[in-house]
Amino acid sequence: MKKAILILTVLFASMSLTAQETSPYISVSGEGIVKVTPDQVFIKVRVENQGKSAQQVKELNDKAIDQILKYAKSMDIDQKDINTEYINLNKNYDYQTKEYNYVANQSIAILLKDLDKYTDFTQGLLNAGINRIDGVEFRSTGIEQHKTEARIAAVKDAKKKAHELASALGMSVGKALYINESGGVSAPQPVYRMEMAKASFSDSGNMETIAVGEMAIKASVSIRFELK
Repeated sequence: MKKAILILTVLFASMSLTAQETSPYISVSGEGIVKVTPDQVFIKVRVENQGKSAQQVKELNDKAIDQILKYAKSMDIDQKDINTEYINLNKNYDYQTKEYNYVANQSIAILLKDLDKYTDFTQGLLNAGINRIDGVEFRSTGIEQHKTEARIAAVKDAKKKAHELASALGMSVGKALYINESGGVSAPQPVYRMEMAKASFSDSGNMETIAVGEMAIKASVSIRFELK
């Protein structure tokens, strides 16, 4: 008897799955894009010195780093927004001169929360002793909220496509059967405007060194809707 009940249960389950598989559905993808203007910039700078003495290059680096940290403090940069990423001291052999030399590197990452200060701040860093800017990354303080907005926009886009396709078939869209966020949410760097090319090197007082564009925060989803 138990065996018969088990067989009937399996049979009904199989029938149910078959019915689900044969139910009409439509699969669509949607994309949401939210454009925002960055309000922060993350700057990676480096101090590098080369010389015949390890102590000499280290002292040169230490002096420059001290000046940089003091300058950042004078610009009201919070201590927690300044981080040392790495410190290197390497001994290299020059096969042409048959001599050893030493190279000291120290990298510092600084979060600048006022973009209006960018030009003056980077110029001040150069005067303080940095000799490399390794990267500039623009950020938005409301990035998580913008990601949520992009996801919602992606779902609405997918639903709109589903209704358009279903309408063309003389059908209507039912409940969502499956949803997947494909590729996550991306927040690439801003697209720089052409004004950046208008910088005038003959008039350093009015020279534009940065043109902040918009960050396009994107989200993609795949959704399967029931068709009625």
